[in-house]
Amino acid sequence: MDENRTSLVKGAKDIAKEAKRQAARNFNKAVDRASDEYSNQRSYNRFNNENEEEGYNYQQQDGYYGDNGDHDDGASSDATEGHDDEDEIYEGEYQGVPAYSDRKPSDGHVALGEPVSDSLKSQKDLENERQADEEELAQQYELILQECGHGRFQWQLYFVLGLALMSDGVEVFVVGFVLPSAETDMCVPNSGAGWLGSIVYLGMMVGAFFWGGLSDKVGRRQILLISLSVNGFFAFLSSFVQGYNMFLFCRMVSGFGIGGAVPIVFSFFAEVLAREKRGEHLSWLCMFWMIGGIYASAMAWAIIPHYGWSFSMGSAYQFHSWRVFVVVCALPCVSAVVALTFMPESPRFYLEMGKHDEAWMVLKHIHDTNMRARGEPERVFTVNRIKIPKQLDELVEMQNESANPRGTRLIHFINSLFKENTIKLAAVWFTLSFGYYGLSVWFPDVIKHLQADEYASRVKIHNNERIEDFTFNFTLENQIHRNGLFLNDRFIAMKFKAVTFIDSSFLNCYFEDVSSVGSYFKNCTFVDSFFYNTDIDDSKLINSRVINSSFHHNKTGCQVTFDDDYSAYWVYFVNFLGTLAVLPGNIVSALLMDKIGRLSMLGGSMVLSGISCFFLWFGTSESMMIFMLCLYNGLSISAWNSLDVVTTELYPTDRRCTGFGFCNAMCKLAAVLGNLIFGSLVGITKAIPILLASSVLVGGGLIGLRLPDTRANVLM
Repeated sequence: MDENRTSLVKGAKDIAKEAKRQAARNFNKAVDRASDEYSNQRSYNRFNNENEEEGYNYQQQDGYYGDNGDHDDGASSDATEGHDDEDEIYEGEYQGVPAYSDRKPSDGHVALGEPVSDSLKSQKDLENERQADEEELAQQYELILQECGHGRFQWQLYFVLGLALMSDGVEVFVVGFVLPSAETDMCVPNSGAGWLGSIVYLGMMVGAFFWGGLSDKVGRRQILLISLSVNGFFAFLSSFVQGYNMFLFCRMVSGFGIGGAVPIVFSFFAEVLAREKRGEHLSWLCMFWMIGGIYASAMAWAIIPHYGWSFSMGSAYQFHSWRVFVVVCALPCVSAVVALTFMPESPRFYLEMGKHDEAWMVLKHIHDTNMRARGEPERVFTVNRIKIPKQLDELVEMQNESANPRGTRLIHFINSLFKENTIKLAAVWFTLSFGYYGLSVWFPDVIKHLQADEYASRVKIHNNERIEDFTFNFTLENQIHRNGLFLNDRFIAMKFKAVTFIDSSFLNCYFEDVSSVGSYFKNCTFVDSFFYNTDIDDSKLINSRVINSSFHHNKTGCQVTFDDDYSAYWVYFVNFLGTLAVLPGNIVSALLMDKIGRLSMLGGSMVLSGISCFFLWFGTSESMMIFMLCLYNGLSISAWNSLDVVTTELYPTDRRCTGFGFCNAMCKLAAVLGNLIFGSLVGITKAIPILLASSVLVGGGLIGLRLPDTRANVLM
């Protein structure tokens, strides 16, 4: 009996001693973590061997993470058979199916040696813990990416995401290229002209914020697939609809879909790039936007002017060449959707969502893909444990005192998003976009205005002519006929292009298969004349009299008849040159992004672009204006590339696409305003567009210099 009592007393003393030792040990560990665990000097071995003295070293075994120590053949894994007295379970480790303890604190008291329950911590404490976890994860993730290396996987993802970014560039250029043909083909009055460009940008503005925010909750890959599918489907559908209102709706939804491309593409790619590679390779990715512009320009030049590439099904359905162009421009989007189905989700997003196993598998796939490409398939992925931050959404729900946790999360998110840096960043996006898109509209319109002036200067004027019993079977172009008399003349299978008849008389004339573009009959008289299969109607007979004349089988609808139109080829060629001019700037920005810094390149490029606007004063000819366009595009592209990189690196993972989407939405809003304001100034004055664009760009560049430098940032 005495022996049993002695053993019980001894056992109780041992338990008390062990509890005391564990409490002291936990306290020392907390102090150690607070002092140096989150410092930038932590080595990668710290993450893998933090508790080496307790025998833990996890690695994946058939989808689980078990002990990697030297065991006997019959030894059991700690993850499935329990732990020794010295073992601890660290947050973020994979432990199989966790076994939660049934012990609960009572009356707010915590047992000695036990960690404080999350339910007893304040929300501020929980947020601080998550912030600490995020910092640790960011450092560890950077080291993991360095171990995975940069190779085949990144280049595969580069080309897949590049196709998605190319689709965004194509969408922007499609608007300008199809606008004249679509509005003519669909008989759009002047009051409705121009809506196509604005409504597409409005769709992109809403889509950028919507898809960006959704991708922070659902995933980069999945939302990008959905948004590109929406774009591709409605872009393809828009080529077949006949009504202008339905066409506007399809292009608006198409723009809504492609609006998510830019925020998601840059965020996705940045999350698989190590810090020393990020600036350069994100800049290389920007080249696909330029490729999209070149593709659209080349396809427009090759397809749209060839109006023979069309067919009709009765008088109700017309499929002209510009519709073929719209279908061809949807191909990059379709290709991106197909290629993206073979790529994995962002591992950084998985970790942010607490999906340790999925993230580990993707990172192992990246590592193995790159190592096989290097000829080192035997290299083993040594990462065995990745830190997982506490999920704040779950922790907020634990707060019993919170009456409206969802409202609290929403307010917290809005407050965290709209900080000073976001306001500065949005201002830079707005100013750069306003100047770029505004001048992009103004440049071509000014060139067209110069062309129109030159064309008008070569007009042939005929006064008091008399033509009798003559057959016109050729094209009349750029002519003015005043006080003419046409007797017994025949106009057969011919065209009027920019021809105006003023105060002229047509007596006993015959018109058959006549088409007219920009041609009018003002104050003219038709007597005993016959019209068959022509497009001459009341809209072209201005204040004219028709006496004893008849019209038969008149052409209905709006005729797209610009065969061999030189100006169409010229517009596409000018856009091609302007887009190609950004190639040197792309190369320079990619090579120097990590050397001179993002902010220096951003501010310098915007200031130089603003200064270059002043040279527009000397643009008195087409060739000079084209040179100015190329110079401006070449200088401004570095600012765009820098801005994409800074925006990607400035936001944490859980708000990266949302923040990028908001800034990109401001970009599209500025594009709409720029189109409207600069477009209204064409042919009126040069001073206002030049001063406005220059001041906006220089001001935006100075704001950009005050942004935080993100070159040394790890992806939080």
